Parts: sequence; structure tokens; C-alpha cells
Amino acid sequence: MQQYTFQKFTQEEILEGLRINDSKILAWLYQDQFPKLEKFVLANNGERQQAKDIFQEAFIVLWKNVKSGKFKPENGTAIQGYLYQVARHKWLDILRSSRYKNTVTLDTFQESQTDEHEDRESRIIEMETAFSALGDNCKKLLTRFYYKKESLSVIAAAFDWTEATARNNKYRCMQRLKEKIKGKLKIED
Repeated sequence: MQQYTFQKFTQEEILEGLRINDSKILAWLYQDQFPKLEKFVLANNGERQQAKDIFQEAFIVLWKNVKSGKFKPENGTAIQGYLYQVARHKWLDILRSSRYKNTVTLDTFQESQTDEHEDRESRIIEMETAFSALGDNCKKLLTRFYYKKESLSVIAAAFDWTEATARNNKYRCMQRLKEKIKGKLKIED
């Protein structure tokens, strides 16, 4: 590809070159504008090939809008600014897209799933061990409250306590459980 970096073109020359598909103007526009977009894409988690793809898409938008008469430059650098802004917005759209955010290799996904599963299993074993070390009343109270979802008034009646006593005992049992786990697992009251 020839280098056209020495010659600058006016907005009218560029517009006319786009309208008639002048290869000299098209090549010059690419060489003049692509490095700016490439730098932006690379600085924002992209790769060179992605920058090329985005630039081509933006170039087509500019080309179509010039051919159809929708684009009319307002100053001496309007074409270059318009091309850069279209490309920049296209790249930002890709970065915001759920497809880009959720792109994960299968190996990475499987490793993270395995790690999560092992962590979960380890936490469950720690909790079960700590729970089994509690006294019978604490085990019954916590099982009724957290597992069976019984209210404190129902639990209080079952143990022949006041509701305030049930609340205090639940708090104390949770504190004992937390101490037994030794801060390895955060448990909500």
C-alpha cells in the first residue's frame, strides 16, 4: 500500500473522494485516522484486529452517510472527527455488551467452577463440624429458626421461654457457632 501521509486534503476533496471512491483519498484517510483509533482500542482492552474491524465498520458508516448526503462537514476536520467518534462509540458498545463481558474460555470457566465447588464444600464441612459441636438446645433452636423458618414466638413456646429469651438465646448460639468456625466463614445473624 502506498503512503499518502505527505499530502493533506481539504474536507471538500475528501468528501468528493468518498463519493467517487478515489483510492488515493480512501488510502490516505485510512493511514491518517486508523492509528488514533488503534491507540484508543489498545488502551481499552482491545487488540489490533478488533481495532481494524471497528475502523472498517465506522468507515462504512461515514462512506454511506457521505454518499447519501446525510453527512455534511461543519469544519475543516469534521470528517476525521466524525469517523473517530463513530469508531469510538462502536468500540464502547462492544465493551458494554454482555457478550464481551461474559466471554470466558471453557477451561477458565471449568477451573472457576471446580474452585467454587471445592470452596463451598470446605465451608459446608467447617460449618457442619462447628454446628455439631454446639449443645443440643443451640442446635435445636438454630435448626428451627434458620432451617424450618419458625418464628421466635413459636420457638419460645416450644422451649417454654419468653420471646425475648428466645431472641437472646438465638444470638448467643450464633456467637458460639461463629467462635467455633473461628472467623473462617461469615455467618449472618
